[in-house]
Amino acid sequence: MVYRLSVVMIFFLTSFSPIENKVERKLITANTITKTTGFEAEATAVYNQLNANSFALPEVSSFTQALEGFYALKAKGVIQKDILTLIDFSKSSNTKRLWVIDMATNTILFNSLVAHGRNTGEEFANSFSNQPQSYKSSLGFYVTGEIYNGKHGASLKLDGLEKGVNDTARERGVVMHAADYVSESFIKNNHRLGRSQGCPALPAELTQEIIQKIKNKSCLFIYHPSRAKASQVLVL
Repeated sequence: MVYRLSVVMIFFLTSFSPIENKVERKLITANTITKTTGFEAEATAVYNQLNANSFALPEVSSFTQALEGFYALKAKGVIQKDILTLIDFSKSSNTKRLWVIDMATNTILFNSLVAHGRNTGEEFANSFSNQPQSYKSSLGFYVTGEIYNGKHGASLKLDGLEKGVNDTARERGVVMHAADYVSESFIKNNHRLGRSQGCPALPAELTQEIIQKIKNKSCLFIYHPSRAKASQVLVL
């Protein structure tokens, strides 16, 4: 379960290196807000400080859930980077529904198209699974792993952190990789983005930059409103 910010969390955060001071200061300020008006107010305050960097902003609802998990996983030491990747599967696959956010500077680094699984839906994602061979996407929190060279070239392994929701991701081979069906031209010709076997596939021209930025213990969250508010976050 993702716990709200606490004094214990702040204790852990104060042990982080100087490069994370900006995140630490925000968390301490946010903790004060949480005591009086709740986490939603805290998340809104951080959201309003985001530097869009010429990109569209994510929805505040998806960002709020992503931020709460990011804080908790950071405090537990599960993630080691101040990078938060948010995928919002409530949005059309024809829109840029992936964001990579540098939480140390509150800056959006990337905003990209991203595919969902072929059995998860057509233009919109609406069915999810943790089962092998389902060819469906899995929701929830992940920690990024290592880069390897596979059939799609350089790809990023992912470890799901939620039991029964996405914890078979590595077993299923759910990874972040490049795909030629993730492009504006594919949308134009097919009226929707292409679909994967369950992987969050990216445009070929952005994949290398994105996976290099988020590899090795950063937080990735795949959101959909059908999912209950962050349930079980496992420390693997």
